[in-house]
Amino acid sequence: MATEHQRVQLEKRLREYRKKYLTKKANLELDESATRLMVNYFLTGVMGYVELDDIKTEYNIRGEYADYVIQLARKKHFVIEVKSIQIDLNDRHLRQSTSYAANEGIDWILLFNGKQIQLYRVIFAKPISVHKVFDFDLSDLGSMKSAAEHLVHLTKPAVTKGEMEMYWKRFDALTPSSLVKTIYTADVIKAIRLKLKKSSGINFDQSDVLDAVHELVVNSCDAVKPKNLK
Repeated sequence: MATEHQRVQLEKRLREYRKKYLTKKANLELDESATRLMVNYFLTGVMGYVELDDIKTEYNIRGEYADYVIQLARKKHFVIEVKSIQIDLNDRHLRQSTSYAANEGIDWILLFNGKQIQLYRVIFAKPISVHKVFDFDLSDLGSMKSAAEHLVHLTKPAVTKGEMEMYWKRFDALTPSSLVKTIYTADVIKAIRLKLKKSSGINFDQSDVLDAVHELVVNSCDAVKPKNLK
């Protein structure tokens, strides 16, 4: 995985990008073609990709054109949809990019307007869906450290080493839905039951513990209690 040194260096480059492009009022009123100059610099100067070799522009996908595709060693890693810096990213932009990614078998989507950057993971199931991984405003100095901690996994060295899959597995394992599934497993319920017995001296039935855990979970999310606990 990415080292602390790599994260610190990326944060430094992000701050330089912000200073160069996001601190001048005129730059915050650029149209889409001008915004692309910012994006080009971001992909090369900040993220380490090489023009022409790694960055494919106006990439033809079944007669439509994705703004950018990042491709390393013939593998396509990202679809990047670019909008003017004046336009807030929205679901319509995501739907368009999802179609591109689905048709090319690409796992990741970046939406970027030069300031706001969003990353989505494409879930190839029926139907195809997407999961938002992060959303950062690069004009916000307070977000630099957190942005670097996530974006470092998208840099060319990290992608070349195949770190994106581990990044996703780690993220997915800690989502509320994954944690709920883990909490409802028999081993976890048994461990809670034993802990309660030790602390209270009461030998609770497994069903009582499961009901109490379920009540705790539903108070914090829209979880569905499993019908069968094995």
